[in-house]
Amino acid sequence: MIATIIILITTVILFIVGKVRSDIVALCALCAMLLLGILTPEEALSGFSSTVVIMMVGLFVVGGAILQTGLAKAVSQKIMKLAAGNDIRMFLLVMIVTAIIGAFISNTGTVALMMPIVVSMAAQAGIRPGRLLMPLAFASSLGGMLTLIGTPPNLVIQKSLTDAGFEPLGFFSFFPVGLISIVVGIVVLLPLTRWFLYKNNGTGEKKAKGSGKTLDELVAEYCLENGMRRYKITSKSKVKGKTVAELNLRGRYGLTILEIRSEKADRSGLIRNVRQSLAAPDSILRVGDIIYLTGETTAMDNFAEGNNLEQLDSTSMDFYDIGIAEIVLVPTSRLIGTLLKNSGFREKYDINVLGIKRNNNYIMNALTDCKLCSGDVLLVQGKWTNIAKLDDEETDWVVLGQPEEQAQKVTLNYRAPLAAVIMVAMVALMVFDFIPVAPVTAVMLAGLLMVLSGCFRNVEAAYKTINWESIVLIAAMMPMSTALEKTGTSAMISHSLVESLGTMGPTVLLAGIYFTTSLLTMFISNTATAVLMAPIAMTSALEIGVSPYPMLFAVTLGASMCFASPFSTPPNALVMHAGEYRFADYVKVGLPLQLIMGIVMTLVLPLIFPF
Repeated sequence: MIATIIILITTVILFIVGKVRSDIVALCALCAMLLLGILTPEEALSGFSSTVVIMMVGLFVVGGAILQTGLAKAVSQKIMKLAAGNDIRMFLLVMIVTAIIGAFISNTGTVALMMPIVVSMAAQAGIRPGRLLMPLAFASSLGGMLTLIGTPPNLVIQKSLTDAGFEPLGFFSFFPVGLISIVVGIVVLLPLTRWFLYKNNGTGEKKAKGSGKTLDELVAEYCLENGMRRYKITSKSKVKGKTVAELNLRGRYGLTILEIRSEKADRSGLIRNVRQSLAAPDSILRVGDIIYLTGETTAMDNFAEGNNLEQLDSTSMDFYDIGIAEIVLVPTSRLIGTLLKNSGFREKYDINVLGIKRNNNYIMNALTDCKLCSGDVLLVQGKWTNIAKLDDEETDWVVLGQPEEQAQKVTLNYRAPLAAVIMVAMVALMVFDFIPVAPVTAVMLAGLLMVLSGCFRNVEAAYKTINWESIVLIAAMMPMSTALEKTGTSAMISHSLVESLGTMGPTVLLAGIYFTTSLLTMFISNTATAVLMAPIAMTSALEIGVSPYPMLFAVTLGASMCFASPFSTPPNALVMHAGEYRFADYVKVGLPLQLIMGIVMTLVLPLIFPF
């Protein structure tokens, strides 16, 4: 028992100091308990097979797909309109919407659904995501108190009441308590987040620095959309079935095909599939294809009119599989003095050169016969994977900016409706008990479908959305609860506190149960704490002759309202990396809320559920 307490205290101190990464600290604690024989290897590794941890992995993937498809941006824009640029209104909307969702699905699922939306909101508002992500995590726990199914501890106390022969709680028996919790949370968090979370720690600026121009900035700088048009190949078009080489557009019209795009949709129009490709000489033009042309306006008119092409109104460039980037030729490059058509970009890398910037002048026409010079900046176009290959060839040029980061930011917005359908289906499976599918199964299916349906550019992009630091942190800390229970530490703490307070009156006992549960939840999962404390609360209430309802509500509240630690609940851990939080941030914001919530509930619970 003493060794377990020493490891626990040391771990907490290291978390607070923050000099060592939290996941490394958790792993060190886990190894220490293994070496001292406190835990068996099976017990120590149980966290990595926990359904909660597996759910977190799947929910990271689902959340990443919501971001990647632009669904998060679309939803966040609607919330932003309601907020009308007001910080307080935005904060209130995040808290209220999250709490309502958290009343019906798990707080982990709620945070995973809302996190990409809130991150997108923060980006649009020009603020750090950390300002809103911690309130988001806390609101999911607060909302869980609105209904019977909102959080597992609610079901635990329901079972304790029915097993003891008391009248079971209704679906909305928790609603008054949950409503008060949300109000207290908003009132307390509004000033606390302004004091402690609204300060910029500078990391955002460091990331932005050197990240290069955005895709929109490159399009505007090189005026790509000014000399570009889109044409659709119809059944009447004379070019259908022909290859790009057969058309000889450059020789006959002085035109260039930037891209060939094919778009298909199902009958409902809800699910679309978009395929982009560069115009290779052997590319065959088919009915329904959309070609992007650049060149002289009159030449494009002549070509389109002579071949019965349908001009499309929008000329905006959408980037999905194909992107653009800048490269600069170094003084020692073998390409200096070489004509662009002999450079090998197309043959070796399957890359097009769209323009050349030389001494602040932009060369956009007759590029093939342009002789390359030292210091030339080339605007290149190609598949993101091929642009990434250019970055490996550092002897002749340097790729400007971060093309891989740009690729990750590109939203596959044509997949947004499909991502929404998968997300709604996942939520339905988690909410409705009559569907015989476990929540972890629903999340795993949703994550897999997001990948298989093309909501990510590739499988690697899906893996990159998983924050392994948070996963390892939770998985490594979960066995701590086993150690505390196995050594009798948690039972000793709970029994001694409750027994010492039982003679001082029901209100004091209520406070003791609440804060004991709250303390244990900082180191043990809220469900395990509720299971441990519920029978103690029930026995204590019966021994002093009072109603067990307020005592058991103190258990579920204490287990659910744990905000002072990043590993006390999965939602707290989920937002830690994205919000760039340290352990101390949770103490500054979460601990006051946790204490105030305890004081308020100690006074309010006897009024709602009399002794």
